[in-house]
Amino acid sequence: MMAGFGHATRKHPRSRGRTWSRSGPDRATLGIVGAVCAIAGFFVLGIILGPMAIVCGWLALGRSWAGARPAPALVALILGAIDTVLALLWISGATTMNGVF
Repeated sequence: MMAGFGHATRKHPRSRGRTWSRSGPDRATLGIVGAVCAIAGFFVLGIILGPMAIVCGWLALGRSWAGARPAPALVALILGAIDTVLALLWISGATTMNGVF
């Protein structure tokens, strides 16, 4: 007897809204963490905290530029990029100024 064969999805349909794992941090948390890393990167460890802020900001944006853009994610992305560029300039300036010429 095959009564009920193939009808299991009617009782428990798959959720279309959530297709990702809920074990990781959400986008708002990633945006705030990225903004904190970007601001702290201006004072200490900019070469590490800058790229970390860029990654957190990009993940908080949902890895795309489409749709609504939360403010902490944009702050993290932009300040992280500025922080990384300044850290690279500082490192390159520090290596060329120390007795090379």
